[in-house]
Amino acid sequence: MERSIGIGLLGAGTVGGTLVSRLIGDAEAISSKTGLTFDVRRVGVQNLEKQRPFSFTPGLLTDQLEEVVDDPSVDLVVEVMGGLDPAGDLILRALEAGKPVISANKELIAARGPELIAAAEKSGVPFLFEAAVGGGIPIIRPLSETLAGEKIDRVLGIVNGTTNFILTQMSEQGAAYDVALKEAQTLGYAEPDPTADVSGADAAAKAAILASLAFGTWVGIGDVYHEGIEAITAVDIGFAEDFGYVVKLIGVCERVEAGISARVHPAMIPLDHPLAGIRGATNAIFIEGPTIESLLFAGPGAGGDPTATAVLGDMIDAARETLAGAQVAPRIRFSPGELVAFEDVSTEWYVRLIVDDKPGVLAKIASGFGDAGVSIRSVWQEGGETKADLIVVTYPAPERAQREALRSLSTIDEVTDIGSVIRVLGPSR
Repeated sequence: MERSIGIGLLGAGTVGGTLVSRLIGDAEAISSKTGLTFDVRRVGVQNLEKQRPFSFTPGLLTDQLEEVVDDPSVDLVVEVMGGLDPAGDLILRALEAGKPVISANKELIAARGPELIAAAEKSGVPFLFEAAVGGGIPIIRPLSETLAGEKIDRVLGIVNGTTNFILTQMSEQGAAYDVALKEAQTLGYAEPDPTADVSGADAAAKAAILASLAFGTWVGIGDVYHEGIEAITAVDIGFAEDFGYVVKLIGVCERVEAGISARVHPAMIPLDHPLAGIRGATNAIFIEGPTIESLLFAGPGAGGDPTATAVLGDMIDAARETLAGAQVAPRIRFSPGELVAFEDVSTEWYVRLIVDDKPGVLAKIASGFGDAGVSIRSVWQEGGETKADLIVVTYPAPERAQREALRSLSTIDEVTDIGSVIRVLGPSR
């Protein structure tokens, strides 16, 4: 028997507009597969005058966003407006009213996840956010349900299509960072203001969610160290290739001896690692565990179509649970756990120094690393007449020790510049 579900939509931008178009254009296919008809009853927007990619009846759009949540004809609320405010309070209002909520808002979930999940549990309704991390890549449900019995060791994620496109262009086309960024903006992969992407902030929010689900301990956005790709140069990408690596912006969520660590930064990945071949705007998430060994999820991670697909999947899931009339059991539970500061995590470094090409320089540099407790794995020199690029790759050591070594190198007179520092991704566990 076909059942109709009233939808209240918060936001009608790229994802929201695509979703409405899908609900209209694919209504027959959705109904034949699921027995559900989604009827968009209210759409909340901030600008009523903006042109929309779908037709609507008078009264469908409103800039009074609370009306979407409070409308008695709305059975399920979909939030795709983004940002912390007013999205967070609107979602909370809907959950407290006993309405299921679907969200694609990674920033909000990373900031207020436990509060919203608890509100959903209290009301016994679904709060689903499959689209918040990988766009069209299914990863939230596998982590929270399929792999709930697995003691996951590490999750590695290329979760920002903008930065992956830029680094791919720099690697494969030899493009400079600024040129690759401009191309990403022209193609629509990067916003006019790309700061959230290139700084690593966007990926950090996603890493916080991934770590929380993988390890069952809440990791907030403030617990995730992040560093962007702005300082990566074509020179470093060339050296990485010479050494058998490719440079990617990686979210690293892992169990370490003292607890749980989550961070985002550029990393040199061995060319034989499954993530090394993830090109362009594609996203991928690589999971390691003692029983599963390794799993790779890859696909389009951004844009209206893949994100709307993930949102629609959550809508179908939530509608089925709601129509079943049962109190929804929480899918996610968090327990206390020790979060380890990034400075205490063991890392490996690639360091490129510009040095005076004089005898004794290497000995001073080796002493700087040694005094900080960092061992050198390999050294490579690309010389000129008076200056040379000196590349040092270290063995694993605490991040704080690596940084201390770097500070000592800056005091050596013959070191005229520290060209770059890129962490090196260690082997699979």
